[in-house]
Amino acid sequence: MADTDSFQNLVAARTLLRTSLEKSITLASALEKTGPRLEEIKQRLPSLEAAVHPLRARKWCISAVGGHISRAVGPATAVLKVFDAIHGLEKSLRRDPSSDLHGYLLAVKQLEEAFRFLAENCGLAIKWLEDVVEFLKDKDKDNAAAAVVVGDDDRYLSNVIKCTKILKELQANEERARLDGGILSVAYDKLEAEFGRILREHSLPLPIVSSESSIVATSSFSVSVIQKLQAVIERLSANNRLESCVSTYIDVRTSNVRECLEPLGLDYLEMSVFEFDNLEENDSRIDKWSKDLTYYMNNLLEIEYELCDEVFKNNGSNVSVDCFVRIATESGFLDFIRFGNTVAESKKDAVKLFKLLKIFHTLNELRLDFNRLFGGKSCNGIQTPTRNLVKKVIHGACEIFWEILPQVEVHRGTSPPPNGGVPRLVSFVHVYCNQLLEDDFRPTMIQVLEIHQNWQHQRFREGILREEVCNIMEAIRLNIDAWSKSYEDTSLSYIFLINNHSHLYKALKGTSLGDLVGESQLREHEKNKDHYTSIYLRENWGFLPSLLGHEDETLFSNERQVKKKMKAFHEVLDGTYKKQSNWVVADESLRKRICKLVVDKIVPVYKSYIHKYGDLIEQDGSKYVNIYSEEGLVNMLSSMFRPRVRKCYSTNSTRHSIDKMGEMVTNSHFPSTTFVT
Repeated sequence: MADTDSFQNLVAARTLLRTSLEKSITLASALEKTGPRLEEIKQRLPSLEAAVHPLRARKWCISAVGGHISRAVGPATAVLKVFDAIHGLEKSLRRDPSSDLHGYLLAVKQLEEAFRFLAENCGLAIKWLEDVVEFLKDKDKDNAAAAVVVGDDDRYLSNVIKCTKILKELQANEERARLDGGILSVAYDKLEAEFGRILREHSLPLPIVSSESSIVATSSFSVSVIQKLQAVIERLSANNRLESCVSTYIDVRTSNVRECLEPLGLDYLEMSVFEFDNLEENDSRIDKWSKDLTYYMNNLLEIEYELCDEVFKNNGSNVSVDCFVRIATESGFLDFIRFGNTVAESKKDAVKLFKLLKIFHTLNELRLDFNRLFGGKSCNGIQTPTRNLVKKVIHGACEIFWEILPQVEVHRGTSPPPNGGVPRLVSFVHVYCNQLLEDDFRPTMIQVLEIHQNWQHQRFREGILREEVCNIMEAIRLNIDAWSKSYEDTSLSYIFLINNHSHLYKALKGTSLGDLVGESQLREHEKNKDHYTSIYLRENWGFLPSLLGHEDETLFSNERQVKKKMKAFHEVLDGTYKKQSNWVVADESLRKRICKLVVDKIVPVYKSYIHKYGDLIEQDGSKYVNIYSEEGLVNMLSSMFRPRVRKCYSTNSTRHSIDKMGEMVTNSHFPSTTFVT
C-alpha cells in the first residue's frame, strides 16, 4: 500500500514539472517577442509622462480642497434643516398674540434664534466655499495648457460659486425678516400693538371724590399684567424697539393721568397775570391749586412713578425715570408751576404775602416727595422751574414782609378819620400781624425768613418774626398818638383815642398778637379807653346841667331868667349834638355805654327842671321855647355815635401796590375793608 502511494506522488510531480517546463518555454517565447515593444514604450515614456502630469495635479488639487468641501457640507446641511423650521414658525406668527401672548413670544424668540443660527451656519459654509473658489482660481492659472481639464474645472468652479450665492441669500433672510414687511418686523409690530392694547385695557381713570382726599391710590396694574408688559418689553428691547414701547407707554399713561385730572377743573392754571390781578376771590384759586397739586403728586404721580419702576425695572433706572418724567411733564406738572409763577408775578400788595406763603407751604410739604420722584439727572426740566418758583416766592414774601413797617411809619403824617373812628390801617395791621403769628403761617414765615437770610449770608435770629411784629405794633401806637394830636377839636381826639384803645384791647385780647404784646399793654389800652371816656364826658356834657340851675325862683319875677337858661341849655345841647352827630364809636357796646352815661347826666336834671318850670316856660306864646319830652331826649342822646352805613371795599375789587399802603386789601380771613387811614 505504501509503495502504491509513493508511485502516485512521483507521477504527480512529473506532471507538474512537465507543465512548468511548457509554461517556461511559452514565457521565454513571449519575452523574446516583447523585448522590441518595451524598447518602443521606453522611448515614448517622456511624452506620456508630460501628458499625464495635469491629471495627476488635478487629483492632488481635488484632494487638497476636499477638507474645505467636507467642512462646508455640515453647516449647509444644518441650514436646510433650519430653513424648514423657519417656515413652520412663520405660520404660528400669523395669528393674533392676544390669544396666547406667552406662546407668541416664545415663537418669536425661536424664530430669532433660527434666523441667527441660519446666518451663522451660512457664514461658515460660505467661508469654506469661498476658500475653495479662491484655491481653484489660483490652480487654474497653472493648468491653462490642459483644455479639457480646464473646461471641467470651470464647470466645477461655476457650481461652487452658485452654491455660495445661494447661501449668501439665505444668510440675508434674517436682515430681510427685520425690515418693514418682513416676518420678524410684522411680529414686532403685533407685539407693539398688543403692548398698547394691554396698557389701554388696564389704564382706567381713578375715581375722584375730592382733591382733598388723603387716601393714596394703589397700583392699577396686577402682577400678571406687569409680567406681560415686561415680557413684551424684553422681546422688543432685545431687537432695538425699546423706545417704541416707552413712547406707547407714555402716550397711554399720560392720557390716563389727564383724564384723572379733568374732573378737577384745572382751567385756572392757564390764567395770565393780568387775569389773576383782576379776578375776584383769587385766594380760593390758590387754595384749590394747593389741594389739586397735593392730590396730583400724592396720588397720580405716585402711581405713575411706581408703575414705571415696576414695568421697566429690567431695563435700568434711567429708562423708568425718563419715562416717568415725560409722563409728569406731558400730563401737566409744569402747568401747576406756571400758575405759581403767575401768583409770584402778580401785583404786589400786603396780602400777597399770605398767598406766597401758601404756595411755599404747599411746595415745602411736597418737598420730600418731589426730591424722591424728581431727583434724577434727567429731571432737570422739572427741577429747574420748580426751584426758580421757590426762589421767586421766598424773595417776594420777604420783600413784602420787610416793607410793612416802613409803610406803617409813612402813614404817620396822614390825616386821621374825620369821624374819630378806627383807621383802617389800624384794623388791618393788627389782624394782619395776628395772622402772621398764627400756626397756619408763623412756621412758614419763619422758615422763609431763615432761608432768605441764609441766601443773603446773614445770621438768622430765632425771634425775628416776633421782633418785627412788635416793631409794627409800636409804630401803630405812635401813629395813633400822632393822629390824635392832629385834630383841631380836642373832643374829637378823645373819641378817636377811645375808639382805638377800645378796638386794640378787644381785638388783641385772647389772640396770638395779644399774647405777644402782653397783658400789661392790653390793660393799658383798657385803662386809656376809660380815661379818655371820662375826659370826654366831663368836658362835653359835664357842664350842661349847671346851665339850668336849681334856684327857688318866684313865678313872676324869674320867668325871663328861667326861659333864658332853658334857651341857653338847648343851644348848647343842640350844638353839641349837631357837631358830634357825624362822630362814631365803632364798638356798639361802648357806644351804648357812653350814650347811657350822657343820658344819665343830662336827662334827670332836664326832667326835674321841666317839672318845676314847665308851666312858667309855656306861659308866653311869643317867647315859646321848645321843650324835649323825656323819651325824645333819651332817644336823641342814645342815637349818637352810630356808624353810618358805608360802602366797604371788597377783598379783591380794589388793589394797589404796597408802596401805596393806603389802599391795601385783605384776604378772605381779614375784614372786608380797604387798608386806609
